[in-house]
Amino acid sequence: MIARVKHFTYDSARRQLLDAGGRPLHLTPKAFDLLSLLIERAPGVVTKTEIHGRLWQGVFVSDATLVGLVKELRGVLQDDDPSSPIIRTAHRVGYALCDVERASGSQSVGAAHWIVDEHRRISLHQGENIVGRDPRSDVWVDIAGVSRRHARIVIGLQGAEIEDLGSKNGTSVGENAVTARCLLRDGDPIRVGPVRLIYRFSESGATTETTAGRRSVD
Repeated sequence: MIARVKHFTYDSARRQLLDAGGRPLHLTPKAFDLLSLLIERAPGVVTKTEIHGRLWQGVFVSDATLVGLVKELRGVLQDDDPSSPIIRTAHRVGYALCDVERASGSQSVGAAHWIVDEHRRISLHQGENIVGRDPRSDVWVDIAGVSRRHARIVIGLQGAEIEDLGSKNGTSVGENAVTARCLLRDGDPIRVGPVRLIYRFSESGATTETTAGRRSVD
């Protein structure tokens, strides 16, 4: 399941919670399990009895342990506004997660995103994908005029968004310079410095021809 909680992205398959920039956030295994249960049942209340049964089946733990997990989740989710809570406490009953949006339609779990240049098809993964000359980049473009960390493409619940990372020669989508994070659509031409790339998206997944090669551009 892919879901969005406020500006965070939850990925059950990868057991990750990503921030707005696509960076994974640290959660202990039990805290992630609690988040999964709350998302599964949202916006309904999950009773303390059910939480204990799912997280600590056959093992007795005090209510203080559960309170500690909720506190950990609230800290990571920046849930510090009592007037608009992310995790709602149903006193003496349990907890509920507010403002959850589950993935559906074109942004399903099976959807695939990739970049095409004249030589390669490069798969993009959920979260942050760095484009640049740094060999550790997800989309490695080893050519003059491209910065080491030139741009990033973030794959989340809303689709793919691109952002320039203060590169020397800029990033553009079509004829428009990228000055803030912007949404990509299937077939959009992207220019990073002197290099032209194409963003592609498939609801049913990447074709068998798609590869994740990371070699330099000739």
